[in-house]
Amino acid sequence: MAKKAKNFKKSKSGLYVSLATTAFGAISVAKQAKIARKDNDVLRLVDAAVSAAAIATGLAILYRELKRLGDDDVLLG
Repeated sequence: MAKKAKNFKKSKSGLYVSLATTAFGAISVAKQAKIARKDNDVLRLVDAAVSAAAIATGLAILYRELKRLGDDDVLLG
């Protein structure tokens, strides 16, 4: 059972789940940025920008891993 869970992260379905949860985190960052702009809170706005950059980097890394796993997949290219 533990071996299945360990290999799940490197599978296509595991990468899709990771992509979805990372993208879902972008919603939280967008809400944080909206509140920071409304309150004119520069520090929270900077925090939201850094978090958005981290999410973008994470999505790019996950996409690269997905392409690496899906080299033989016609849909992924």
